[in-house]
Amino acid sequence: MAITTFPSVDKCASIGREKDTVIADMDGTLLRGRSSFPYFALVAFEVGGVLRLLILLLSSPLAGLLYYFVSESAGIQVLIFVTFAGMKVSDVESVARAVLPKFYSEDLHPESWKVFSSCGKRCVLTANPRVMVEAFLKDFLGADLVLGTEIESYKGRATGFVKKPGVLVGKNKADALKNAFGESKPEIGLGDRHTDFPFLALCKEGYIVPPKPEVKAVTTSKLPKPIIFHDGRLVQKPTPLMSLLILLWIPIGFILACLRIAAGSLLPMPVVYYAFWALGVRVIIKGTPPPPVNKSNNKSGVLFICSHRILLDPIFLSTALGRPIPAVTYSVSRLSEIISPIKTVRLNRDRDLDASMIKKLLQEGDLAICPEGTTCREPFLLRFSALFAELTDELVPVAMVNKMSMFHGTTARGWKGMDPFYFFMNPSPAYEVTFLNKLPHELTCNAGKSSHEVANYIQRVIAATLSYECTSFTRKDKYRALAGNDGIVVEKPKIQKSIMGC
Repeated sequence: MAITTFPSVDKCASIGREKDTVIADMDGTLLRGRSSFPYFALVAFEVGGVLRLLILLLSSPLAGLLYYFVSESAGIQVLIFVTFAGMKVSDVESVARAVLPKFYSEDLHPESWKVFSSCGKRCVLTANPRVMVEAFLKDFLGADLVLGTEIESYKGRATGFVKKPGVLVGKNKADALKNAFGESKPEIGLGDRHTDFPFLALCKEGYIVPPKPEVKAVTTSKLPKPIIFHDGRLVQKPTPLMSLLILLWIPIGFILACLRIAAGSLLPMPVVYYAFWALGVRVIIKGTPPPPVNKSNNKSGVLFICSHRILLDPIFLSTALGRPIPAVTYSVSRLSEIISPIKTVRLNRDRDLDASMIKKLLQEGDLAICPEGTTCREPFLLRFSALFAELTDELVPVAMVNKMSMFHGTTARGWKGMDPFYFFMNPSPAYEVTFLNKLPHELTCNAGKSSHEVANYIQRVIAATLSYECTSFTRKDKYRALAGNDGIVVEKPKIQKSIMGC
């Protein structure tokens, strides 16, 4: 059957389709890319780590040979086995929910999405494992039904094999469509290759999405639901070439990260700025940092209220100021405590905040807090910021932005003790620290403003500086969406104050 049997997708009318049903393939159809390797690589790395990604990359030539010269099914089975064998199904579901949506959404094909989004009932028929794609398709593209390859599992772990009838390609796709819709024919079918022809023939109208590598992806603003939360260590989509570069860089990057961490932990803070630049870490300072407090005047120290990016926020604040600034935080790992060069007060979210302890610290000098999120609407975090507004009028908002090219320096699902290492493993990471104007007296608590008004004002100022859009989501919302927990690191009950990272 020739590919010209079905017209191209640009010939499909998208107006007046509200009552129609559309059936679409995924790779090469809904997505611009025809290869699913990057998404298998994301699952392999996020769940199985470096070794699993290496094995997958080494297996990809075999998968490619089978895919193009034997059968699509055989090639995909290799990718599934190498990626999934031995993994907890719950871990795969977590990655599918927290990591993959961002990468999938950045590759949506505009022409097929125009047709798909115009229909009242949307179904996706794909050779990809359903457990990998269902969360994205249903939550963000509004798919009503997802038919994909089903993986075998035993006691909650994937075996690497697939359930009958096997990988959904060719006739298996057509059979899956018949089982789902019976004798009724969907109005529109979208595919991109000859193995999609059997299921396209079962639709009233069938259309082919021709390969157009140059076509621009759909902007995320056009999605039915914006992707706000994202987790995962990798910044870029791990194509085979990018995966190879990542694997080659990791040994070098880890050694470099150890050197950078040692420099930040062991050197005097006034020289850390220059040491970071010498080791390829860029620290960009904007605005005018306030001078150190003069203790002889019995004046309260400056309270720096920073936007939260990663655990290293107070470290880079201290680097920008050239002096160590104690930080107030909670829920950090033990490793972060060990390697941090600054003093930190750890607060338990289940306890009332110790105002006398905080006031004593402010009398001793400057202090920093990094409440998670620029709009701290969660009661604990709002109380966290508001308390400090009552204790001092020396309030300086600080907007912080970091830039990473290979690894993200934060995670909700993984071990947070590795956050500093992943950040410093980037070839040339950067931190931009912007000191905003100190709050004028008329906007402080002593001028009659409530502590919540002061806290919310500071959050709005930081958000405006960073061009962030405020949401009503809380820290708890983020961790429940990404990791299925409240984001609390268990701490030993008697530890209150120590040397650690934020």
